Amino acid sequence: MVDFHDIVSAEALATGLTVNGKKQLFQKIAALASSAYGLDVDEVGDALFERERLGSTGFGGGVAIPHAKIAGLERMCGMVVLLDPPVPFDAVDDAPVDIVFALLSPVDSGAEHLKTLARVSRYLRDESQVVRLRGAKSAEALHALLAGGGARDAA
Repeated sequence: MVDFHDIVSAEALATGLTVNGKKQLFQKIAALASSAYGLDVDEVGDALFERERLGSTGFGGGVAIPHAKIAGLERMCGMVVLLDPPVPFDAVDDAPVDIVFALLSPVDSGAEHLKTLARVSRYLRDESQVVRLRGAKSAEALHALLAGGGARDAA
């Protein structure tokens, strides 16, 4: 079962987001990171944009995993947004992106950062998971998918 409850807060999710490009997308993700995790909006937005300048984090199929390391961060933090409409992202397949799973890591989290990126990447390479994510019409539905199914965990 998929479970990202350890890195994705319910407040760090958005669906139906409209942006005019990567810069605005990273600003919106930074705002989510600020409200969900108390992070500095400008620091997060700048860090994501700087990382993206090294090469696109769009890995195909309409999916991107922008990521950055943030000074003072104590644990991995994720934000997931569904874009409508998709935006150009310079992805490996040149397809526009509509699913963005952003990941912020502590500066000294070398191995953990890579393991978590791999975990997110494996999840987003599964076409059935991507279809489920695209079907989520609310942050609550998105959270249920990402946190292992929500109510089933209580049983």
